Amino acid sequence: MSEIIPVGLSARSYEIHAGPGMLSKAGSLLQPLTRARILPVVTDENVARLYLDALLDGLRAAGLTGRPIILPAGEGSKSFAGLERVTGELLDLGLDRGGLAIALGGGVIGDLTGFAAGVLKRGVAFAQIPTTLLAQVDSSVGGKTAINARQGKNLIGLFHQPRLVIADISLLGTLPRRELLAGYAEVVKYGALGDADFFDWLEASAAAALGGDEQALLHAVVQSCRMKAAIVARDERETGERALLNLGHTFGHALEAATGFSDRLLHGEGVAIGMALAFRLSHKLGLCSGQDAERFARHLEAVGLPAAIADIPGSRPSPEELLGHMAHDKKAADGRLTFILVKGIGRAFITREVPEDAVRDILAA
Repeated sequence: MSEIIPVGLSARSYEIHAGPGMLSKAGSLLQPLTRARILPVVTDENVARLYLDALLDGLRAAGLTGRPIILPAGEGSKSFAGLERVTGELLDLGLDRGGLAIALGGGVIGDLTGFAAGVLKRGVAFAQIPTTLLAQVDSSVGGKTAINARQGKNLIGLFHQPRLVIADISLLGTLPRRELLAGYAEVVKYGALGDADFFDWLEASAAAALGGDEQALLHAVVQSCRMKAAIVARDERETGERALLNLGHTFGHALEAATGFSDRLLHGEGVAIGMALAFRLSHKLGLCSGQDAERFARHLEAVGLPAAIADIPGSRPSPEELLGHMAHDKKAADGRLTFILVKGIGRAFITREVPEDAVRDILAA
């Protein structure tokens, strides 16, 4: 029970292998991609305890030797200090353009490893083995790599496609419920932005997928990856359609910044609230029905995700503070914010024609 999803990018094409038990096959999948026999494995302390030994065993079975680089868990590693450490250790291990680095972890590890590989010696190869639902359906696919800056999230980065993505859904069974739900926000995003039938399926099947039904979970992962792969193949550098994948992110990143990129608000939780705000803003502007906006928010609430700014614990950020963070969004151009709004479930579009007063009203509601 596994699936292969191609990401068609000419010479940079690669495959996503998704299914249960894929970690044991990692060595045989990675071995044809590199001349090197020693492969750096970048991971964090939490993931290392759970899965590093299994990956190293799988590499050995294919005649490869993994050399771990173990970082502290959390968003703090996705920084200049983290980049300096990873690039230094990759150089110490002799990684060159014939080699391959492996990112074993969630979005932080994948983003950091991909960025380090992209700048090291002007570009070395890397592979993604995402261990969270969010990373499997979103951040591991498409080649966006970045670190955070004081001014905001993901502001320093580049496009650097992986050679392979291995999404082992068995690994998701150890995720805390909150982390699993945070990843689910990126799954429901795909239904919201471009596939109303998938959203219908999620309404009927999310409880099963989130409750351990591997067949349902695999369908959710594979459909999300298929949608992202198709969009990336058409717009690799986000000059147009790919921006739709940022549904909820302009609001969500501002909320993350206002809460100090802390455990008060996980990335997926910020995206969930951000998508609900995008639906409410779309309704306020007369673009989508109130029924669709309420239906979307009800689904988030039904699975246990936050759907409003008031759902964030602690003091509420002011509209002005949030607008200030949004001004630093990397999608802003000529002083104007880019918004992903909706005409209904499954019908997202890109616009810069949004009155600031309407945004402020939504942030204050």
